[in-house]
Amino acid sequence: MILFPSKSPAREGGEPSPRPLLGLLAALALALLPWQAAIAGEGKFEPLTIVTATGAHHFSVEVMQTQPELEKGLMFRKSMPADQGMLFNFHTEGSVMMWMKNTFIPLDMIFMGKTGKVVGIVADARPMSEQILTAAVPTYAVLELNGGVAAKIGLKVGDKVEHPIFSP
Repeated sequence: MILFPSKSPAREGGEPSPRPLLGLLAALALALLPWQAAIAGEGKFEPLTIVTATGAHHFSVEVMQTQPELEKGLMFRKSMPADQGMLFNFHTEGSVMMWMKNTFIPLDMIFMGKTGKVVGIVADARPMSEQILTAAVPTYAVLELNGGVAAKIGLKVGDKVEHPIFSP
């Protein structure tokens, strides 16, 4: 709790001390840290592996599982490290529709079935677009990586993504 004195203690010469204001600013900055971390993409990361004909490729991913997380995704982020991504767990197979509204980073979207098998790829999705992006088959999860990564690792439909959300 922050207490606001009714009168700032005076410094020598009768001027008010800046200490209460500095304390308030410090408390405000500390209160905003969790929010800033969420915007900067400093959430909890988990290991994920994509197995292609070119080998195993390792990433650290944030896993989105709740409705608010699934809706926000990578919106408003200005960058993402090359070895990171975001995994959207929809908990059931079905029709999944994605878009790039308020997303500043070009992305590859990898659509997967319940076993982690890649069922669709949208390469280099255009930032800020409201075009609906989907796979033609039921999808259990979507992995978003920086645009161009899927081509770089030789990703194809039928390749395997390994993460604990997928059943064997």
